[in-house]
Amino acid sequence: MSYKAGFIGLVGLPNAGKSSLANMVVGSKFSIVCSKAQTTRRRVMGIYNDDECQFVITDAPGVVGTTSGLNTFLQEEYRDVMDKSDVLLACLNLDANNPETLTSICEAVKAQNKPWAIAITKVDLPKIHRISILRELFSGYGVPVVGVSTETDIKSHTEVLIDLFKTLLPEATAPMYPTDSYTTESVRDLSAELVREKCFKYLHDEIPYGLATQVRKFEEGAALQKIFVDIVVERDSHKSMVIGRNGEHLKRIGMEARKDIEQVTGTKVYLELHVAVKDKWTRNPMQLKDFGYVVRKQN
Repeated sequence: MSYKAGFIGLVGLPNAGKSSLANMVVGSKFSIVCSKAQTTRRRVMGIYNDDECQFVITDAPGVVGTTSGLNTFLQEEYRDVMDKSDVLLACLNLDANNPETLTSICEAVKAQNKPWAIAITKVDLPKIHRISILRELFSGYGVPVVGVSTETDIKSHTEVLIDLFKTLLPEATAPMYPTDSYTTESVRDLSAELVREKCFKYLHDEIPYGLATQVRKFEEGAALQKIFVDIVVERDSHKSMVIGRNGEHLKRIGMEARKDIEQVTGTKVYLELHVAVKDKWTRNPMQLKDFGYVVRKQN
């Protein structure tokens, strides 16, 4: 078999399981995971390597319906992943409320005129009867349709996806990235994202959308990395909720994030968190830019 390499874009609704799927395929955690929608805000890239191929799997923000404030950036990231990927995977979650929204995903992917396939995600859920319904519904596209779970039979589902990608990827003369890499993310960016993941996991539903994380200072040492992260919210009332009574919430977020960062870096980590308030930052172009949410195309 000839060597293959390319970029694979995951496209789907918010909370369709794209991040979990990407982490499973790569075999290492590079994209944050949470049950809340819109966990992914910018494209995150993981790298898979074996003797036959290298692919960069891109976890794009879920499709959103509005285009104001932060959502403008999310929409642009989604479109850019569609444009720049060599292969697209439509991730259709089994628990979607409306099949028409899944059809719109497939239509958008098909319109790119690129090699693509369909992955029905979350097939471990009790709604197993929906799998045959969705398979029949989307069989007319004439592309491969696979069912995957990131919770059960992980090895088998991973192999199915990797084999599928190998049939769709373009041929290449060499890898695009060093073969010992598993992500294009820096430790600095991963640290901020892992703190944000824990915030999404433990805080109330109304907080995460208006919450961002930013590494204020990063001191790298041979035996210890010191990382100082700001957690930014939009309201004073949210600040107290993030901190919690006697600092309980902030302590829990910090402890769990530190463990994940240490696992990623393979070194001891000192992690210090600070909570700040920036009023209406999600609607302020300058503050959005400060957090790296830069809109490049103006409509």
